[in-house]
Amino acid sequence: MDGRAADLSTMIYFNWLDYLVFGAMLMLSALIGVYFAFFAPKKQNTTAEYLMGGKTMGLFPISMSLIASYISGITLLGLPAEMYTYGTQFYMVVASEWAVSLTVGFIYLPVFYNLQITSTYEYLRLRFNSTVRLFGTIIFILKLMLYIPIVIYVPALAFSQVTGVNLHLISPIVCVVCIFYTTLGGLKAVVWTDTLQIVLMYFGVIFVLVYGTWKIGGVAKVIELNEKGDRLEFFNMNPDPTIRHTFWSTVFGNYFGWLASCSVNHAMVQRCLALSSLKRAFITVMILAVGVSTIVTLCCSTGLVIYATFASCDPLLTGAIKKSDQLLPYFVMTLTGAIPALPGIFMSGVFSAALSTMSTGLNSMCGVIFEDLIRPAIKRPISEKNASLIMKLIVVVVGFLCVALVFIVEHIGALIQAGKSLDGITSGTLLGLFTMGLFIPWATAKGALAGGIFSISLMSWICMGTLSNVLRGEIVFVPKPISVEGCPANTTFITETRVIDDKIDSSGTFFLYRLSYLYYTLVGMVVCVVVGTIVSFLTGPNDPTMVHRDLLTPVIYRWLPKQHPLCRKPRLQSEELVLKRIQSLQRKGVETKKDSEDILYQ
Repeated sequence: MDGRAADLSTMIYFNWLDYLVFGAMLMLSALIGVYFAFFAPKKQNTTAEYLMGGKTMGLFPISMSLIASYISGITLLGLPAEMYTYGTQFYMVVASEWAVSLTVGFIYLPVFYNLQITSTYEYLRLRFNSTVRLFGTIIFILKLMLYIPIVIYVPALAFSQVTGVNLHLISPIVCVVCIFYTTLGGLKAVVWTDTLQIVLMYFGVIFVLVYGTWKIGGVAKVIELNEKGDRLEFFNMNPDPTIRHTFWSTVFGNYFGWLASCSVNHAMVQRCLALSSLKRAFITVMILAVGVSTIVTLCCSTGLVIYATFASCDPLLTGAIKKSDQLLPYFVMTLTGAIPALPGIFMSGVFSAALSTMSTGLNSMCGVIFEDLIRPAIKRPISEKNASLIMKLIVVVVGFLCVALVFIVEHIGALIQAGKSLDGITSGTLLGLFTMGLFIPWATAKGALAGGIFSISLMSWICMGTLSNVLRGEIVFVPKPISVEGCPANTTFITETRVIDDKIDSSGTFFLYRLSYLYYTLVGMVVCVVVGTIVSFLTGPNDPTMVHRDLLTPVIYRWLPKQHPLCRKPRLQSEELVLKRIQSLQRKGVETKKDSEDILYQ
């Protein structure tokens, strides 16, 4: 990496102060885990404390943790690269994020909060059966195993850019710190480290944005250069679903992708249930919308500033960087690298985004694997001490497995598209399963399982087929124009020009392979619900009067038939009430607890 760029020819690397700042962030994160493991008034040695924070967490740390967990390095690095390469159409996703928060607050969250379940996928057992629960759990684990390695790879790539350190060396080091505090401190450590890390994220992004805008000549100059470079595009109203980004795909298509990430995501539900009331949980969901919309706006604006800076001399063509996802760290080091400690703060923010997402994922997977796979498989009761040890072991094993998968991630393309495409394989199926359970009382376990299997099979085929066609060059995503006219006379280019014909004809490629990746979740959900409903009616639908109201979203109550007397019981507020009702059913002739649970919830 020789750092050749227009008027920014000297690449500045980390100095000792930057390393000190970066090391301090890692040390503080580790110490938070140590505190909650050994010095906190309530140590994380029970399932409730380790997974749910004892359900006594405050509104502020939970809100900050949620924002941090949804802001990954993909956001911080991928969004500026998206603006630079393809323009601003993707920014319209912020509109759907607000709509999703309202949907979650009024439709999905009340059900999960009233049930007070430890694992989100326990709902699938209550609504359908244990097989559907197992299927949903496996999909969730697959989803995170595809996503977390990308989250790890992103900051390692950026760190390599600003230090020259091999990304495969820094990845394990930083991940060990994340695994350490997640293992020791449980949910409380994850939440409070997220709170620390969100401050670093915002500070780093805001400072770089403001300083970069000032250096280029102000907001008006940034807008002028981006308009000249054809970057400003918000209302591409073309209804063609095969166009990568349009107003419809970024607003309507992304709505379902974001809904899947928020409504049925175990990490989201886990944090909301850690609060003391449903009202506080709803407030947290709305704060999440504010936080995510703000950081998306800041990151997209930074992308415009980066383009304005390099508008006349593209760093990819000069060989200064190898991937567009390195644009932001390169911009930071060339423009602000001389400011003491700023590069260290910036990299701390990028790694904080990754650490928060990874720690959230590990803690969520730990709870799901333990509650949905291990506990049901062990016939005898598990002591709290043994449960705590098992969960910590799960975090360690899964964490190091994710680190190993980074070697595969580095060979995929642009981060925004890669992350959302892989997420689309599983998100639509999960959203479909839960939506079917909440909205369609006639749906059965057979229908849910059939719909889920068909959906994930179809989406895997579409995603893999698209990736294969992209690698063969049969599908090309046309970038916005770039220029090297302003590069210094002695600049050496790695290629003479980057010419991509914007009239490339991909019409011969199968339609679904050309479908915008932002529609993947929508397609997966619709297929799951439609197939599941059809199979349910073909095999004998549920009697809706026998489906307990606690398992259905409140918005459909007015259209439901009158409940069977067996289901006219108070809402499930505690395990004690559940046991009492089960015992009552057993006295009426039901032989086992499992059988009575099936009758109780079917």
